[in-house]
Amino acid sequence: MSPKDPARQREGARRLKAARVLDVDRLLEDPQTRIVVCCGSGGVGKTTTAAALGLRAAERGRKVVVLTIDPARRLAQSMGIDSLDNTPRRVKGVDDAAGGELHAMMLDMKRTFDEIVESHADPDRAAAILGNPFYQSLSAGFAGTQEYMAMEKLGQLRAKDEWDLIVVDTPPSRSALDFLDAPKRLGSFLDGKLIRVLLAPAKVGGRAGMKFLNVGMSMMTGVLGKVLGGQFLKDVQTFVAAMDSMFGGFRTRADATYKLLQAPGTAFLVVAAPERDALREAAYFVQRLAAEDMPLAGLVLNRVHGSGADRLSAERALAAAENLEESRIVDQDGGKAGVRTTPANSPDPHGSSPSPESAPGDPDPDGTSPEAPEPAAVGTTAADTAASATASSDTAERSADVLAAGLLRLHAERMHLLAREQRTRDRFTARHPEVAVTEVAALPGDVHDLAGLRDIGARLATGRPELPEPGA
Repeated sequence: MSPKDPARQREGARRLKAARVLDVDRLLEDPQTRIVVCCGSGGVGKTTTAAALGLRAAERGRKVVVLTIDPARRLAQSMGIDSLDNTPRRVKGVDDAAGGELHAMMLDMKRTFDEIVESHADPDRAAAILGNPFYQSLSAGFAGTQEYMAMEKLGQLRAKDEWDLIVVDTPPSRSALDFLDAPKRLGSFLDGKLIRVLLAPAKVGGRAGMKFLNVGMSMMTGVLGKVLGGQFLKDVQTFVAAMDSMFGGFRTRADATYKLLQAPGTAFLVVAAPERDALREAAYFVQRLAAEDMPLAGLVLNRVHGSGADRLSAERALAAAENLEESRIVDQDGGKAGVRTTPANSPDPHGSSPSPESAPGDPDPDGTSPEAPEPAAVGTTAADTAASATASSDTAERSADVLAAGLLRLHAERMHLLAREQRTRDRFTARHPEVAVTEVAALPGDVHDLAGLRDIGARLATGRPELPEPGA
């Protein structure tokens, strides 16, 4: 079936109109909404979306904190803050006429882990854990630690009940699902066979324990020591022994935060670009949220391209460009026959030489000498001057045609891009008609201040499609 098939266009339009429009303002102003989680694959604009939502909610009267996990610190720059850290900081310049406030913070993964240790262990044990080399490696870069600590920090912020709304910018992971899978992965690590083996000496007491160590553990630790290194294994055993009493707390808090994400006061916003891979990732996340009974508010389709001249199709633009270019392939002028370079002392074949009766400088019949004309350039005639003017006019016209053809081709490329984005969006809405969608136009540059965030927030709330409807 051709992409231009009217039946297909009508079906696409029907599907698009059936898709729900995301009402962002209603979501942000609802006092029952306490947590908004912006999720999606990396590089789709989650941080900017989270900041814009937080600013818009604050200027509508809510006390908001935005938790970002963006290492590029763009959020701090756009909010006029020198730096963000693990402590929420008040953002200045927010319109507080409605009584709202905006605070922002950036997750410090290691500091969050340290705070957990310090708050759940006595001082001596905490010092032993914090100084352990294996713990330092684990807290700084263990797979899933950043996502897990983001959920830990979310739980801490919600427990304080200090803010009306918490907006979470999820970590820039390869997969959007990492945020939901991190607690399970960390729990699997803590419940893993290696941890149980390393915990066994601490759990087996007396002589029986010593015999067990001498027989089984000596063999096991010997093998692990060769693979991992003796000092590394010792560091791991020391860490595990010190953390043993805290492992259950990690799992308990992870489960509590997971239930918090399932609560009615939480809303997930999936952020995606109108690209195949990003929307495929968004579709996986939508399915996962449904499977986990987590509340999905809708999809933010970010960086959508538009055109104010979308009635001019790519095909017509290309045809017009070709017409402009083809008219200059063969010289349409009269050629160079009229252009002559005649020496000044040669007879003029076109009869343009002055007659003897009126030679320049001869006196008139009344005895006066007429003013001699301005001497022409050597070898130049009136025909030369006319031809030069015509050539200049042709050059200007040709330049205008070349420029117009180039602009038409650029427009055709833009229309092809719009068509690809439109098809990608329509496939998503056809498969997930229950998901409310809002579109945000692509901007020419990065957002770097509150005015830019305010503009993004307004675009989020309009609910106006940036892409044309099929068949429009």
